[in-house]
Amino acid sequence: QVQLVESGGGLVQAGGSLRLSCAASGRTFTKHAIGWFRQAQGGEREFIASISWATGNTYYADSMKGRFTISRDNAKNMAYLQMNSLKPEDTAIYYCAAASGPSGYDSWGQGTQVTVSS
Repeated sequence: QVQLVESGGGLVQAGGSLRLSCAASGRTFTKHAIGWFRQAQGGEREFIASISWATGNTYYADSMKGRFTISRDNAKNMAYLQMNSLKPEDTAIYYCAAASGPSGYDSWGQGTQVTVSS
């Protein structure tokens, strides 16, 4: 399995930006894709974006296009989520996840809290 650790969350004012990082360790050669998700308090987990580890191809949820950008650094085993023009409704715990194959995400980080104040 792959171990994932998120960082970069915090408190930011509306309109600000944050860059989340996801550090991968362990069986990193098994990574097929990395995805970012979020879950607001009392809400369901929401998909944000994913990136193919091999090709760098990206996929975004329609509602996340434009303000969020996913990227990865293969050499460092890192993935990132750049978030711009943040809104209070972006407040949530943000998780990265790794998929070892096309069947789905099987490794999850512990999450990092993002709070956007109005």
